[in-house]
Amino acid sequence: MLPTLRITFMQSLNSRKELVPTLCISFMWSNSRRVDEVVYSVPAYFSSIQTNRSLHFLDDRSPQHPFFMMLSPPAPHSPWTAAPQYQKEFGDVKAPRGGSFDKPGKDKHWLLRQPVSPMPKTSLTFLDNAYRKRWQTLLSVDDMVELLVKKLESIKELDNTYIIYTSDNGYHTGQFSLPIDKRQLYEFDIRVPLIVRGPGIKPNQTLQAPVLNIDLAPTILDISGVNLTTLNVDGQSFLSQMAPTLRNGTARPFFLVEYTGEGHEKTDPECPKLGPGLSQCFPDCVCEDAYNNTYACVRTLDKEHDLQYCEFADSESFVEVYNLTSDPHQLENIVKSVDPAVLQAMNQRLIKLQSCQGNSCRDVK
Repeated sequence: MLPTLRITFMQSLNSRKELVPTLCISFMWSNSRRVDEVVYSVPAYFSSIQTNRSLHFLDDRSPQHPFFMMLSPPAPHSPWTAAPQYQKEFGDVKAPRGGSFDKPGKDKHWLLRQPVSPMPKTSLTFLDNAYRKRWQTLLSVDDMVELLVKKLESIKELDNTYIIYTSDNGYHTGQFSLPIDKRQLYEFDIRVPLIVRGPGIKPNQTLQAPVLNIDLAPTILDISGVNLTTLNVDGQSFLSQMAPTLRNGTARPFFLVEYTGEGHEKTDPECPKLGPGLSQCFPDCVCEDAYNNTYACVRTLDKEHDLQYCEFADSESFVEVYNLTSDPHQLENIVKSVDPAVLQAMNQRLIKLQSCQGNSCRDVK
């Protein structure tokens, strides 16, 4: 039985439809009455349901008013159940083997030092299968994007609409001999796709300035005409980067990355030799997370520097530092060779970024 995810769509003050779907393949909905409630079970594919609802929303909207619509398809999240018509696609595809794939994490936090490298065949088979299935689920997202663009074009709103395509986290498949997951500090887990089209944005351009997920809301508010100087938020609009003819602005030179590790209180019965405090131990008892996989980083990215400085909240006070100009795959932790004064400056910048709020974050040096 697949896990379920509860989502509520508010249609009006007295009318509500509740979806209780599996992540991908089926759902139930109910009427709004809490007494003698009637529940209907309808087999369907969740990403397709979202697409159909969004198309109906565009048809039913009032042309006199602006609209905002956010779609969050579960793909490519596990259980990686593709739509029936796509379940045989990418049959021979394997996860990319370059960069840090199947490399030992010899100078990294202990969690990265525990996997066997090279990985056993069982792990390779598992991660390649996950990689294929994730791509299969994304074909339905491709359909969603295509149908929405065509709908906007048909109602003559495409050239008047901003479309933002992004994700919530990165993912790894075999990097540093970790089979699959998303909880590490490295580029493959913290970078996400971000594609935007809309009025004033020149097509076919790639911008290198960093943009964070906390920047999405301020950017949307900026597009809608809100005076951002009246807000005190950590994020900042990136409209000026995309459409300099519409806004003036500057990109941030560095930013904060944080994660709080997760672990189980009891030992995983499938991995009795590992003990408690770990989680995501699959396959081959390779654990992807732990209580003390808790870290904070300063990622510096400007015209002169491409650095990452990270501190772990553990008994070792472990530190990792990478120069991504010379080491884009973060293979070598250079903390022992960096000038102590530079490490001290990075530490102080990290402390300030962790404690700042709103506009004060722009004043951190």
